[in-house]
Amino acid sequence: MDLNFFLKSFMALKGSLHQTSSVETPQQNRKVERKHQHILNVARVLMFQSHLPTHFWSYAIKHAVYLINRVPSPIIGNKTPFELLFKQSPDFTMLKDFVCLCYASTRVSSPQV
Repeated sequence: MDLNFFLKSFMALKGSLHQTSSVETPQQNRKVERKHQHILNVARVLMFQSHLPTHFWSYAIKHAVYLINRVPSPIIGNKTPFELLFKQSPDFTMLKDFVCLCYASTRVSSPQV
């Protein structure tokens, strides 16, 4: 069985359109490259702040994608990609620490008069 045919029919079944780009045309990959860079940058920050060894890199990538999909974006009307896909708000009670630097403020602000 041709794997490419199976992939196209599977994606069509899920409501996705399978599109390919031409070989040796990086200008067609600009959006994908930008998103890939964004994921890698978030993963690097997670790894740097948590001081984890590099063999946890795959977990940092998964965690970065998970977080990115739950952050509102002005491009999609301040909704999250999760909301657009599942038609419901994401559940933030499942979020866990990735051992990142965090500062808590104990200062009580005075009321504005």
